[in-house]
Amino acid sequence: MTTPTTTDTVPQTKEKSKKIKSAYKSLGKGSFYDGMITCSTFLGSVVNKVVWDYSKEENNLITEKALSGIEEDFNGKLLDVPVGTGVLTVPLYSILNDADITCVDYSEEMLNQAKEKAEKLKLTNVKFQQGDVGHLEFEDNSFDIVLSMNGFHAFPDKEAAYSETFRVLKPGGKFCGCFYIKGQCSRTDKFIDTLYVKKGYFTPPFETLESFTERMKKMYSNVEISNIKSLVSFICTK
Repeated sequence: MTTPTTTDTVPQTKEKSKKIKSAYKSLGKGSFYDGMITCSTFLGSVVNKVVWDYSKEENNLITEKALSGIEEDFNGKLLDVPVGTGVLTVPLYSILNDADITCVDYSEEMLNQAKEKAEKLKLTNVKFQQGDVGHLEFEDNSFDIVLSMNGFHAFPDKEAAYSETFRVLKPGGKFCGCFYIKGQCSRTDKFIDTLYVKKGYFTPPFETLESFTERMKKMYSNVEISNIKSLVSFICTK
């Protein structure tokens, strides 16, 4: 199975980045995104069923699997990229009191939503900064865990994102998260191609279950991958 690649020039990648930033600017300002991503509102449940063919239980399960790579007594350094609005991860950080957590997102609006959630929970061990996953401003081997929830289907330069998340992860560290893969549900694929890509929410090329598994096995020493329809979760050890 061939791993998806991109041959974009620097200007093309920058143009994609601008489109993504604009798309997520509106999502970061409202509550619709949180309701959709957690399947916790009526409209969010409708979107999950129509687009993803997901029940709330299935939606929660894929999140739980992705986050299961983080132990409850984790006290190391964690990078969350992209943190989004923080709806999936910031509540978890309230029990990781001894961890050193850095949250990065390209969208300032999304990042502000995550900051507000952290402030309401009075979290003091979580830092936020705007940044690009393709150009992470951290030293090699900086983090014990790199977490990426629903990011890789949106990143404009996926090769750079894979390279950078690997670079900043310590040997023996865990790379975990979840994202969209194509080829598992034709209805979902059609919505992605005709709506999500055009709106700038998602950016091709997209992994398949086979291509992603192949990629992770080449990069990481231990790989745990599972999917529920069009979302894949992973816990990979460097």
